[in-house]
Formats: sequence, structure tokens, C-alpha cells
Amino acid sequence: MTMFNTLFLALGMILVSSVTLLAQQPDLIDREIFFDDPEISGGQLSPDGQYISFLKPYEGTRNIWVKGVDETFEEARPVTADTLRPIRGYFWSRDGQYLLYVQDKGGNEDFHVYAVDPNAADQGIPEARDLTARDSTRALIYAVPKSDPDLMYVGLNDRDPAWHDLYSLRISSGELTLLRENTERITGWKFDLNDKLRLASRSAQDGSTEILRVDDEGFTKVYECGIFETCYPVRFHKNGRQVYMVTNQGDDSNLTQLVLFDPQSQEVTAVESDPEGKVDFGYAMFSDVTDEIVATFYTDEKTRRYWKDETYQQDYQFLQEKFPGKEIGLGSNTEDEKEWLVTVNSDTDPGATYYFNRDTKEVAMQYRPRPEMPLESLSEMKAISYPSSDGLEIPAYLTLPKGMEAKNLPAIIVPHGGPWARDRWGYNSYAQFLSNRGYVVLQPNFRGSTGYGKQFLNAGNKEWGQKMQDDITWGVKYLVEEGIADSTRVGILGGSYGGYATLAGLAFTPDVYAAGVSIVGPSNLITLLNSIPPYWESIYKLFTERMGDPETPEGRAQLERQSPLNSADQIETPLLVIQGANDPRVKQAESDQIVVALRERGFPVEYIVAPDEGHGFARPVNNMAMLARTEEFLAKYLDGRYQSAMKPEIAQRLEEITVDVNSVTMPQSVDVTAAVAPEPEQDLEAGSYTYQVTIEMGEQKIPMETQLEIKDEGDTWVMVESAQTPMGTATDSTVVQKQTLQPLNRRVNQGPMKMSLTYSADSVTGEMNANGQKIAIDHAVEQALFADGAGASQIIAKLPLKEDYQTTYQNLDLQSNQMKTMVLEVIGEEEVTVPAGTFKTYRVEVKPANGDAGQTEIWVDQASQKAVKSKAVIPAMSGAVMTTELKNSKAS
Repeated sequence: MTMFNTLFLALGMILVSSVTLLAQQPDLIDREIFFDDPEISGGQLSPDGQYISFLKPYEGTRNIWVKGVDETFEEARPVTADTLRPIRGYFWSRDGQYLLYVQDKGGNEDFHVYAVDPNAADQGIPEARDLTARDSTRALIYAVPKSDPDLMYVGLNDRDPAWHDLYSLRISSGELTLLRENTERITGWKFDLNDKLRLASRSAQDGSTEILRVDDEGFTKVYECGIFETCYPVRFHKNGRQVYMVTNQGDDSNLTQLVLFDPQSQEVTAVESDPEGKVDFGYAMFSDVTDEIVATFYTDEKTRRYWKDETYQQDYQFLQEKFPGKEIGLGSNTEDEKEWLVTVNSDTDPGATYYFNRDTKEVAMQYRPRPEMPLESLSEMKAISYPSSDGLEIPAYLTLPKGMEAKNLPAIIVPHGGPWARDRWGYNSYAQFLSNRGYVVLQPNFRGSTGYGKQFLNAGNKEWGQKMQDDITWGVKYLVEEGIADSTRVGILGGSYGGYATLAGLAFTPDVYAAGVSIVGPSNLITLLNSIPPYWESIYKLFTERMGDPETPEGRAQLERQSPLNSADQIETPLLVIQGANDPRVKQAESDQIVVALRERGFPVEYIVAPDEGHGFARPVNNMAMLARTEEFLAKYLDGRYQSAMKPEIAQRLEEITVDVNSVTMPQSVDVTAAVAPEPEQDLEAGSYTYQVTIEMGEQKIPMETQLEIKDEGDTWVMVESAQTPMGTATDSTVVQKQTLQPLNRRVNQGPMKMSLTYSADSVTGEMNANGQKIAIDHAVEQALFADGAGASQIIAKLPLKEDYQTTYQNLDLQSNQMKTMVLEVIGEEEVTVPAGTFKTYRVEVKPANGDAGQTEIWVDQASQKAVKSKAVIPAMSGAVMTTELKNSKAS
């Protein structure tokens, strides 16, 4: 053989080898197969076994459907018709008369409870009734009693946004009956098997958890665990005396265990902890027929089960033999527990749902949620571990792209959200999607993850961006050292805390990653803590203890150091930022500020904001658009594969939610330590004003009329606003100092809410009485208050307004009972027409400095320095818009 023949033979072998390698890699799977709404999901049997309900898109949005158990799925009928938000979950009432679900608006997390009558579906789609229709209210479901199937026990936070009062709710009529006002920091209620209220859980001021016995005369504390420990009641024992509880109380206890606790004697009896001594107690499955434990579950590398009921164990073994190598989940069942819907899945199978009759052993296929998924193209997920920077062993899951040699591949690290959560083995849409595109996918359970004991969990305390980030970085090192990943083609992608870890990875280890995707990720830990929703008051102390306390100098310095925004000048990696405009947890300002910081440095940054989403995307059209851009972005910088084609409606939506980064403005940086209030250019004048008011909530418009009277009382002005409401006359009376126009005191009377405030140079004190509950108000004032109360717009009108004028001041936010720094800015000049006439005005914008909702615009007549129009967003009314226009005014 000549040298040329040898060369051609070698080239031929290389070509054949390449062709073989490419042939082994599966084809691209359409991303809609991964992420579009499941064809059918969430199947449930009615209590009597006569019907099967399920979730399926109706006119493009996931809704609830129902069919007879012997009917085909094609014969099913929709029973809800929500066109704005997909319904994510639901359940049957105990008597099978209603289907119940919770839903919010636009991702704002103000969840309401809805009921629908499935028996009315034969006459068309029945109307879903909002059973908790109260503005700015987040409903919780505590219990669905056996003794009265028409009853539910729910919590509502309409009286106090931080705490939920306990109500009974009559499903058939929607009647709500207040049972207990929550003035004791109660976070949960526990009823016994006879539906008697027996226990409550309380979050103490120091962050510890207290278990309270509910007695006729009040509460008695019977158990307690520290802020870094776990304890909670699960279910009462059928003896009515003891309650099953999960706890890891005590210095000698690391893993949570199941115990029996006697609330009277306070005796604790151990029931079970992990037989292998590796992970926390998972959960217990109980029979509603016998009230006995059926099985206990532990989430290790995979789920481990320990059966306590021999008949259930035999049934499970029967199903295992029928579906070898699969995970089997016992889902919905009939009231007698004879018939079940069971799910069968694995890491390479998104699952199928079967009907199972325990008596006859009949197993009948019902549906696959993703029937078009080519299972043979999916990749195995393997449990691994690796040492971190300090030697701590980090458990993780590794998914290698199928058909490719695990050598020098592009990789994507996917840290989970929480961070107090964990990843699990099984089918994962993101892992499979990215693997199909040719990426190695690593999902690390970094320190601070749950399930591995309190020592592992507490090892993450105050380690955001530090050792927690090391655990992720050392995962990259592991992949590179093993030869699996190409060190120049590693990306990071995550949501919520995973989004923070993405930003932290790019800011603190800029040489590790070649691309990053942050989905609703906080960039500034101080502003994140300052914007926590009111209903998280019970865990705010835990946040500050696990993350850092912004109220202490050392805590603030630590949080500033750990905030990626403050190290944005170190980022050298292209970044894609994704945000929901209505996110109540991670406000849009968190994403705005990191985008601006990178744009100003000229670094590649892309930005997607969905106006109808919250903490994560729920609407399929938004999700598909975001994923299409994410896929292309990662391919551009990591050299993976991507699907360029998309449906026209997806392409249009992507264009709509893609933000021009040059249009993003930086949230105002304000000095809240300055004690100087804005100085008015003019004083007020005595007189009266009448306004035409319109409140818009969706398509609903509520007209009103308000009056403002300014009275001269010597050294002060008394400003009284009044309006007629369905609850009677509402008044807001504020006394302000002449010339400085700073508030001295304020009195509010709005139906069931009354408030009295006194202002001084360094504090605001008083009391709010809402529905009979008295709430003390006592705040230190870091910056003088201004325009806080009645006539605020007319006070602002007296400032020396001109083009580019800007100032800051503080207000008391009554909804959250917190001080807020406000930024006021003249944003332009405009001619406006209102009932009182046409005016040349300065357009003034006032908004919270921390990026919270609650923006107000005011139009001030340049000639008279009087406010003639305002438009305010009202967060307490789910973002309703109130427009106020001057009708007439007269001096007095």
C-alpha cells in the first residue's frame, strides 16, 4: 500500500467515524414537545369513581375537563374556560359535587379559591365561582373536612396582608365565616380526624417555630424548635390523642424523623427515621379508610419506599412487575381506595397514567401527557457527587447527551431555585431539552439544599455567592477534570435562586462561564429583602438569619459583597436576563439594574420581560418564546444545536416581550440617610377642590367624586379629603406645617379602618384599627416625610418644579406598614384637558425607590402651581389604576 493509499484510508476512517458519531446523536426534538402544554395531565378520579377529570388546553389555555369513566377522552367536556392563566392544579370536593382550584391574576400570587359544578357541563361550560373574591387577598386552604363535604377551612389575609385569619367556607353558597382572627403570628392550623381544631403553628419573633395546643381559653405552647430546625404536625393518630409530627429538634438530631407527639402530656415517641441514615424523613402516605400509615418515603439518589400495609405492598409489587424499571406513583383514588390512577415514569420517560383496580388487578392505559416524545432519544440521568472547595461532598445529577462521547462537550450548569429546596432524580424537561441540544447538564444540590439534614442545610447560612457558589463552581471543575466538559464552553442557567447563582457565577467567577441565563434572578440582596411580600412576614427573620441582616452594619456589608450588582464590572460573559413584570418576590428592578450595569459597560446583554407573568412564566406562549431565545443564545456562545423554526405567534410574542436594553432606566439610587425634606417654593392657599375620579380594574370602571378642603389654622394647614364609598363617607385629615408643608398628624376614617398618626423629626407613631384589630405604628424616620396624607398632590405642586427637577422623601406605606423612600422627578411638559379646563403642565412621576409597584403621575399647572390631574397604580387593588381630574376649585 502506497503512502497516498494509506492517507486516503485514514481519511476515510475519520469520515466514517464522524458520520457514525453524528448518526448516533438523536435528531433535534421540537421544543414544543418538551415545553408546550401537556396534551392531557393531572388526571383524577371522582370520589365515587364515576368520572375522570383532567387538565387539557381549551382555546389555547390549560383548563379542567371531565368525562365519564367509561367514555373516551374525545367525549370529555371542558368545565372551566380561563383564557388568561393556565390552571395548574385542582381537586374534587369530598362528595364529588364540585371541582376546586386556586388561581391568581398575571402572576401576582394573590390566589383565590374557585369552585365549578362538573354536573353542569352538559349544558355548556359552567361558570367558575370565586369563593374568596376579596381585593388584594391571598387565600390558603387549610383543611377539607370529612364530616361536612360542603365545607373548607381557609385562610384570608385581607385584614392584615402579613397574616391569614381562619375562616370556614361553605362551597355551595360561598358563605365565609370568620372563626379566628390571626393576631398571634399563626402560620398553620391542624384539625383532628373528627375535624376539631386541635393545634396551631406559630412563627415566634425570634424565628423559632412553636406548636400550640388550641384550648377553649386560648393557646398553650407544647413544642418548640429553633430557627434552624424543623418541626411540624402532619396528621392526627386515629386514637385522637397523639399527632404524627416531623422534627429534628435538638443538638443531637441532624436528620428529620417521624414521631408521635401527645399535646397533653407533651410526650414524644419515635416512629421512624431513614433506615440508611442518609436523608431526611420524606413523607408518609395514610389511608383515609383505615387512618393507618400505608408507607413512608425518603428521597435519596432515588426515592426509597417502606411499606407498612401488606396489601398495598403486594399491589405495588404487581405494578412493578408490569412496569419494570419504572417509577410508579399512586395518584388519585376513589373514596373506598379500590380504584386508582397511577403514574409510570422514569428519567427517560415523562410518564403515562393508568387506571388500576386493586380488586380485579385491571390495568388500563389512560393517557400520555406528551405522546409525541421520542423516548428512545432521551438521555439517562445519573446521581453523582464531588468534593467542594472545603471538602464537603456535594450530591448532584448528571445528564449526558445521548449518542455522544462524554469528552470535551459543551456543558450547562442548572442550579435549582429556593435555595432551600433540592433537585430529584427523574424526568426533567430542562435536562432533557438541553441534553438533546448536545450539552452536558449538571444539577448540583449545593449546601443549603434541603433533604440532607440540618447540618448540610445550615452550612449554607450566610454563604450566598460564597461557599454555596463554590459548590457550583467545583461542579464545573469536576466536569473539566473528568474530561467530560470543554472548559471554554460552560454555561450556567437558573431561575429564582438559580438566577441569582447565574449572576453570581458570572460576577464572582468570570473566567468559568462562557454564557449565562438568569430567570427572575435577584441581583441585589438588600433590595430583595426589602421587597419581600407582606405574607412572608412569618419567615422574614429566617431569611435574614440564613442570608444576612441588612439592618446591621456587618450584615449589610456582607449582603452588599454578595450582591452580583456590586460586582457587575467584573462580568465578562454574555448574559440573557428574563423577568416577569408582576413578580411579587423578585421585582423587575432586580433585573433592570443588572441590565443597565452591563449595557453601560458595553457588554452583551439581552432582556426579556413578560408583562403578564410573575415569578416564572406560566403562559405557554410566553414560555415558548423565552425558550426559543434561550436556545439560540446558548448555541451562539456554547456551540450547541438549536431549533431555528418557530410558530408565527411565538415569533410575534418573542418580539413583543424582547426589551431594547437601551430603553431600560436604572432604578434610582437614593440616599435615605439624608434628613432633609424637599423645600416648597410656595405655601398653600385656603380653598376647596372637587375631583372626578375613575378607578379601572380590568374592564370594570368605577366612577367617584372626591373633595379636598384646605383650611387656614394659624401656623398650620388642615387638609381634609372626603369621598362617598359603599361603606359610607371616607375621610383623610392631615395637618401640615405652614411653609415647610411637612406633616404633623393625620387621621383616617374609612369604614372599618381607622388610623391616627403623629409625625416628628425622627419618627412616626400611632395606631391603626382595622376590623377591630389594633396595629401599633412606630417607625424611625431616616429621611423627613413629605406629601404623606391628604392633599399630597397639591403639596407636591408647590415644589420648585422645572425640567429635570428631582428629589426624594419618605412615605408610610399603609398596606405593608413600612417606610418607603419615594423618588419624585419631572419627566416632561404636557398640555392636558380636564373638566376644569385646559392647562400647560409639568408631568411629575413619583415611584418607590426600591422598584415596588405603586407609581403615581401628577400633572401640575405651571401658572397656578396646582395639581389638575393624577394617575395612580394601586397595588392593594391588584394593580387597579385611579385617575383623578380637577372639576372645579375656589379660594376661601
